[in-house]
This record gives sequence, C-alpha cells and structure tokens, in this order.
Amino acid sequence: MSYIQIKEDSKIEVPDNATIGFIEGDGIGPDISRAAISVINSAIEVAYKGEKSIEWKKILGGDEAFEKTGKHLPQESIDELKKCVISLKGPLTTPVGEGFRSLNVTLRQYFDLYANVRPVKYFPGVPSPVKHPEHVDMVVFRENTEDLYAGIEWRYDSEEAKKLRWYLRENFQVKLTDDTGIGIKPISKFKSQRLVRKAIQYAIAHRRKSVTLVHKGNIMKFTEGAFKDWGYEVASSEFKDNTITESEFLKGTPSAWRVVIKDRITDNMFQQILTRTDEYDVIATTNLNGDYLSDAIAAQVGGLGIAPGANIGDVYAIFEAVHGTAPKYAGMDVANPTSLILSGGMLLRHIGWTLAADILDAAVTSAYADQKVTNDLARILNVKSLLCSEFGQEVIKRMKQPV
Repeated sequence: MSYIQIKEDSKIEVPDNATIGFIEGDGIGPDISRAAISVINSAIEVAYKGEKSIEWKKILGGDEAFEKTGKHLPQESIDELKKCVISLKGPLTTPVGEGFRSLNVTLRQYFDLYANVRPVKYFPGVPSPVKHPEHVDMVVFRENTEDLYAGIEWRYDSEEAKKLRWYLRENFQVKLTDDTGIGIKPISKFKSQRLVRKAIQYAIAHRRKSVTLVHKGNIMKFTEGAFKDWGYEVASSEFKDNTITESEFLKGTPSAWRVVIKDRITDNMFQQILTRTDEYDVIATTNLNGDYLSDAIAAQVGGLGIAPGANIGDVYAIFEAVHGTAPKYAGMDVANPTSLILSGGMLLRHIGWTLAADILDAAVTSAYADQKVTNDLARILNVKSLLCSEFGQEVIKRMKQPV
C-alpha cells in the first residue's frame, strides 16, 4: 500500500496511488459509502486516465466494529486511521443521554481535528424553504475540540456536582439549587486563534469576500467574547496585508483586494443568514454555535443530505457525511449519498487532486439541475426517485458523458 507521507513541515506527500482509509458507518452508512467511493473513483479515472488512483483501506468503526471486536472504536482502527492520514467516514451512531461517548468527538479529539469545515452551496433544482437559496454560498469553520463538546459535565446528584456547587457557593457566591447538573465551557486563546487562522487562510487562498466571527460575547464575555477578540487579534497580527476590519472597510473601499473581518452575535446571525444571505461568506465560530449554524444554513439549500463536511487538523483529516445514520433505511438502498459524495470531493481537493474534484462537483450539480434525485427530494419535487446506487451511477454517467 502507498500511504500518504507526513513531511517535516507537517505538509503531506500524496502518492499517485494513495491509500485512503474509510469507515462505512452505521445504518445507511454502507449504502452511501459504496455509492460515494464509486463516484470518487470514477472522477479520478476521468480526470487522470489511470495516472492516479485511490486504494481504499476499510477500517472498522461503529456497530460493525462492536460486533467483531467488542469495541466501537478498537485501537487497531485508530492506528490504521493514523497510518492512512486522510480518511472518509460514513455516519456513526451516538446514543442520546446514555451509552458510549460520541465516536465522532473521540476521533476529532484524538487526531486534534480542530476545524470542522462545512461548505454550503445551493444546487439548482433542489427544493428550498426560502425565496432565494441561490444566494447561499458559505463555508463554516467550527472549532472542534473544546467548548461544550469537550464533554466536561456532571450529573446533578453526583459527588462531583455536589462538590462544585459547594465550591462555587463558598468561594464565588454562586448559589445553585441541589438539583443542578454542571457543565464547563472551556474556550482557549490558542484553540480559538488556530481555528480563525485556518478560516482566514482559506478565505485568502480562495479569494473569498469576508470572514465573520460568530459569538455570544454580549452575554459570555470571557469565553465567546474572548473568541471574537482573539479572532481580530490573529487577523491584525498575522494577516494585516490581506485583511481589513468591517469598520475600516465601511469608511472607504481599499485600493487592493482584502478579506473583510467582521463579527456578529449568534442570535442575530441566525436572522442574517436568512435575510441578508449574500453578505456572508466564510464563517468562523465556536463549537456549539457552529453546530446550530451550519445545519441552519444547510436547511436553506435542501438539508443535511446534500451538505458535505470535513474534520481537519494540521496533519490529519477525516471527511464525513454530516447527517445521521437513519437506521430504519439501513440496507434499503434508498438513502441520499450526496453528502458523502461531496465530502469525497473535499477530500480530493485536500490532497491536491483538484481536477477530479471539479469533475465530481459538476456532475452532481448537473444531476440535481435535471432533478435526478433520491426519494428524500423526489417526493417533494414530485418526480421519479432514484435509488442510492442509481444516483451514484447517474453522477458517474455525467462525468463520462457530460450532459
């Protein structure tokens, strides 16, 4: 196998026959993984005529791993993901309120995949609840390793919660009732700034118009508010030749192109993405805000079924479907594989195989424009639905014979 190599500067060296890991996922995961991998392979073949290829390395995770090893994420799988460096992942089950901790969160924290990146863009022909979904073209950079997703919390009746309530009362005059569970929301300067840095780097590399720092700093001044302040700080100290604050920009258009750095309070931002959609481009935000916001933006263009996502660190990256496992449709070949297909396109861009990514994206766009869709959208459009596998083949056909 030809594994991706990590160089001294943390850059990756990708061989022409790269080994990429994949976890099928639970529920509909196997169905959409098969469709996505066939589409990705075809895009590479069309683009490079056999000069490049991916050797897919299956890695156990989720229910399948538990059935075979007794663990949902065995150490062997973690070791293999590390060896592959870059991987593709279907959806994995996370119980609500009980059971094992989220495997997605575990992977993000283990590999320090601190940037959850979600590009959301409208596809012509897709039904939308808003009047002008064509204005949606945003990329959300969501901090992935701290905030509430750090998982630091205690049940109301635990000894830890009792001790914390006592400590807060005795030392800070914070009085909590005895039935209060406690969670801690850590926001650090280092992790905030590296997230904003990656968002600004993306905006500069792709000639985007702006980066908006989204926060709830009017209420939580030393966590959310600090995120905003640290974001402006990294922009001014590291990217002063390529960025300009919104207040400076409004005083007069700069002589040279620059990325406008601005900020919005979270609740206002939810309104703004609906009412002033075309004013927003790249978004950098904290974990929980980003979770809500990226889903809300995706809802404008057809939902999570067609929204790609990636978890990216300085070295490792895992590209994933952002929706759930939909277990009632498992094995029925009816799920929409678009999210994972487009995440595969993000993977191709990440490893530098841009031509294949362009071909993949264009074919998906063409299929949607002609309303060649799976049941989730076909029933709304009142058109004949395609099976999951049929949609993959439709996309492949459009790569090989553009229509």
